[in-house]
Order: sequence, then C-alpha cells, then structure tokens
Amino acid sequence: MHLRIRPAAPDDVPLILAFIRELADYERLLHEVVATEERLRATLFGPRSAAEVVIAEADGAPVGFALFFQNYSTFLAQPGIYLEDLYVRPEARGRGIGRALLGHLARLAVERGCGRLEWWVLDWNASAIAFYRGLGAEPMEDWTVYRLAGDALRRTADSGTLHLQSDTGD
Repeated sequence: MHLRIRPAAPDDVPLILAFIRELADYERLLHEVVATEERLRATLFGPRSAAEVVIAEADGAPVGFALFFQNYSTFLAQPGIYLEDLYVRPEARGRGIGRALLGHLARLAVERGCGRLEWWVLDWNASAIAFYRGLGAEPMEDWTVYRLAGDALRRTADSGTLHLQSDTGD
C-alpha cells in the first residue's frame, strides 16, 4: 500500500463533509451535523481559516482525514495543536493509517514549536482509547469538558455584557 498524507484543498470540501458525516454516523451523532459545503469552504479556506485538514490517501483513494487547529497553553506559554476529528474509513482500518495521521500531526506540532497535541475521545470508544494509550497518550481524568452552544451561548453572551468604561484615555 502506498500511503500519502496531503493538505486539503478547496476542491476537497465535498470529501471533507462526507468524512464528517461518516464520523458522526459512527459516533451516533449524525443528527447533530449541520455543516454544509459552503460553511466548510468559508471556515477552512476563506480569508480567516479556523482550522486545517489533511487527507490520507491509500493507493490514490481517500481513506481518512484529520481536522485540527492551533490552541494555546498558558502553563507552557506555547501553542498546541487540537485534533478535532480523526477518521479512517472502516475498510481501511487496521493498516496504520490512523497512526500515520497522528504521526503527521505530531511532526507538525514539533515543527511549529507546539508543546502539546490534544483531542477528546468518547468514553464508549474502547478501540480508540486502546489505540491512543498504545501511542503513549494519557487521559486527562481530572478534567471535565464543558460547552456553551445554541441558546445557552446566546443567553450567556447577552447576559454577560457589562458596560465598562474604556481605560484608553478617550
């Protein structure tokens, strides 16, 4: 097998959306996907891209992807890479493609002076957890993820507005 990992291009947007939907279906979360090709094109390849994507190809056929973005650790005073999605199509699993994608991201992290490569995994995904532990990844068991989204995000934005006086001398 010839494996190639390459940066995604705007023409890959339909493929990226297909991978996102396949991953969401696997995670039993397809009902939550509202992403569209237009939104992906704007947020991944627009003037202010929010994330990067790499595509894994085995013998020329797309078999997986990783979507990631830069985060920052105040404790390290260094940037990091946050892996949002890693997906390998079922027929291509067990061939080292997931390991190659993570290796690619780890190399990017080292090249970019990052102190960490981080991601979340669903508690029930035992095979992924075993795979990550096999790489030496450690679960952050003292941490709980919180999220504001939808109405709660808007309510918090509205209620969190304080009328502060500018201290710029104006």
